[in-house]
Amino acid sequence: MGQAAGGRMGGPHAGAGDLLDLVRSGRATTRGALQQVTGLSRGTVGQRLDRLFRAGWLREGAGGPAGSPLGGRPALRLEFDDAHAVVLAADLETRHARTALLSLTGEIVAEHAGPLSIEEGPDAVLGELGARFAELLRRAGWAPDSVCGIGLAVPGPVDSETGRVVQPPIMPGWDGYDIRGRLSRAFAEHTGGPADLPVLVDNDANLMAYGEQRASYRRCSAFALIKVSTGIGAGVVVGGAVYRGIDGGAGDIGHIRVMDGTGGAAALCKCGSYGCLAAVASGRAVAAQLSAAGVPAASGSDVRALLDAGHPEAVGLARDAGRRVGEVLATVVTLLNPGVLMIAGDLAGTPFLTGVRELLYQRALPRSTAHLEIVTSRLGERAGLVGAGALVVEHLYAPGRAEERLAALGV
Repeated sequence: MGQAAGGRMGGPHAGAGDLLDLVRSGRATTRGALQQVTGLSRGTVGQRLDRLFRAGWLREGAGGPAGSPLGGRPALRLEFDDAHAVVLAADLETRHARTALLSLTGEIVAEHAGPLSIEEGPDAVLGELGARFAELLRRAGWAPDSVCGIGLAVPGPVDSETGRVVQPPIMPGWDGYDIRGRLSRAFAEHTGGPADLPVLVDNDANLMAYGEQRASYRRCSAFALIKVSTGIGAGVVVGGAVYRGIDGGAGDIGHIRVMDGTGGAAALCKCGSYGCLAAVASGRAVAAQLSAAGVPAASGSDVRALLDAGHPEAVGLARDAGRRVGEVLATVVTLLNPGVLMIAGDLAGTPFLTGVRELLYQRALPRSTAHLEIVTSRLGERAGLVGAGALVVEHLYAPGRAEERLAALGV
């Protein structure tokens, strides 16, 4: 048999976690189908399914009868029971944060958006997220012990093994900080829930890409998302999984050096280097250019408001920024050969997209773009939340981890 998700093998050694994975993925949704796929006996399948029923993770019959691959009368359909728990998620930006309570299938049950400056530092910011999580649970009527995990999107590179940000250019005081531990404690302090709740942390562009790909482009085996807001970052999903590189640094295209097209001195980036793409084409860069022209703007969100109002100076600068980003994306597309290239963030509108298309199609080989879709975000500001929730669910219900959790539950 082929290898099941989470690195475990199927076949006669398949455990309850493997059966859950087969049902969740739709590869086998009846007892007979599970027998056929795994080679397990009817009794063994029944015993392992019983563990999943007792945990409240599976239900039988909700989907109506289904034909059995082994013949005989119609079999009852097995289905993942998404009502047994919920997930909390947060998406941090430089001056703003969104929090949400999600079902296990990714539907947003309750959400909140409001100001929160990342420069206040991790202790204060994560403490505030704990308070916002408590309010979401209260509003939605869910008990703290119903939460199975927390997902967090941050605007910086993350080591996925430790959940710590690594030398983030726009997150002062966060480098190497124990985000998982602090957020878990903040949740417990404000809700009275468990203090050891699983917390998963990833880069915001990664989680936006993951959320968008799962929601609308599951069949796309190479998906790339470019987020252009205060900074510029990319998230890449290959074969259904986020590609992070060796230590979480993949996709940091905002710090690729670009030529200065004005003949002047290269712009200084927040990372301390000169000539980075983010220094000339991000929301912050466009805001600075607008301010220099006498149009008040301090951030990517200010630029977005001006673009929504059709401000001519903002429209022109956004298109110019799109050209600069398109120049870099020609290399990205040539390297990755994605099926979908999604533009998201504060600048993701028609002027910016027009600029991207102009330079991308001019610089990239036709072979690289022949089957490429260039689109804008479908989930909008919720993409990071959806991706963070999905990351938690896929982690907790992957075969190996599911087996550990079943044992901990005593089933």
